[in-house]
Amino acid sequence: MAKRDYYEVLGVAKNASDEEIKKAYRRLAMKFHPDRNPGDAAAEEKFKEAKEAYEILADARKRAAYDQFGHAGVEGGPGGAGGAGGPNFSDIFGDIFGDIFNGGGRGQGGGAYRGADLRYMLDLTLEEAVFGTNAKIRVPALVTCQFCNGSGAKKGTKPSTCPTCNGVGQVRIQQGFFSIQQTCPRCQGRGVVIMDPCDHCHGHGRVEEQKTLSVKVPAGVDNGDRIRLAGEGEAGEGGGPAGDLYVQIRVKPHPIFTREENDLHCEVPISFTMAALGGELDVPTLDGRVSLKIPAETQTGRVFRLRGKGVKSVRGGQQGDLLCRVSVETPVNLTAKQRELLEQFAATLGEGGHEHAPQSQSWLDKAKKFWDEMTGSSN
Repeated sequence: MAKRDYYEVLGVAKNASDEEIKKAYRRLAMKFHPDRNPGDAAAEEKFKEAKEAYEILADARKRAAYDQFGHAGVEGGPGGAGGAGGPNFSDIFGDIFGDIFNGGGRGQGGGAYRGADLRYMLDLTLEEAVFGTNAKIRVPALVTCQFCNGSGAKKGTKPSTCPTCNGVGQVRIQQGFFSIQQTCPRCQGRGVVIMDPCDHCHGHGRVEEQKTLSVKVPAGVDNGDRIRLAGEGEAGEGGGPAGDLYVQIRVKPHPIFTREENDLHCEVPISFTMAALGGELDVPTLDGRVSLKIPAETQTGRVFRLRGKGVKSVRGGQQGDLLCRVSVETPVNLTAKQRELLEQFAATLGEGGHEHAPQSQSWLDKAKKFWDEMTGSSN
């Protein structure tokens, strides 16, 4: 199975700073660490994938090789990450897992973990994406239990220090010459046990609810853009901070326009007579309409650019354009009189009418040359 892009694994841009890369890894490591997801093979694989990506991108030399040659440039790279010039992983892992096991992410009493981040897909019309809007969304999430204030213990009681690990969350096991430290099996690393659980959350400290939130969508967003609502993710465990909610934009298809970056595109059908004689017609824009002049002898496929009638990106820069592609429509449902007039008109063009149809003549010339070459080669 092909490896995923390391930047994609960590969820950062290719020009991300070292601090941004480190923060992204900390978040993934805390979320998918095996000690927090016992028996979850998928979480363990994601943890390993994030660790491998970090070991490459945290090393300036390896990151440069990866940026230039991809995975081929760092074959065997993760195994050598501790070599000369590599990052100090003891410091890094101390920072990351100190938050989990040594109290850095805990509230008073221990056992506090940051809540998980959530994602919500928000469908918008093209107009809402271009001009911005305020959207109301309902999100299922784990929120702090109001009856026990997130402690998990029945009102009037409180969690007790775990007697197995004495509140540390870890225990040491001696195996011969080696001393192994692992998550406390009784409190699952929380450092506390609940003897009398809350009747409403059953000792979890969190309950599932539907939250109604207001999302301010800025003008100019596009497919795939994300809006971060800090602290609107799942509530933390044991009084830990809440995660974040990431609202991902998905723009619904429009009946007239398609968007490519900051430009809008549309198909404009015109009649056979307007294409031949020229004329003027109104075409829609996202903020109204504009008059489009069609010169005589216009052919199908010609594109007219209307400056400044596109989209102004949320990231700034100039406003895009509206590009109208003309399509000449052949008349249908002709009356006998109309058919007679067209036959008379065709007669005035001469045999084939090629003098008045240069593209047709050019195509026929190319076809004739092709047939002559085929005939010559067969002889």
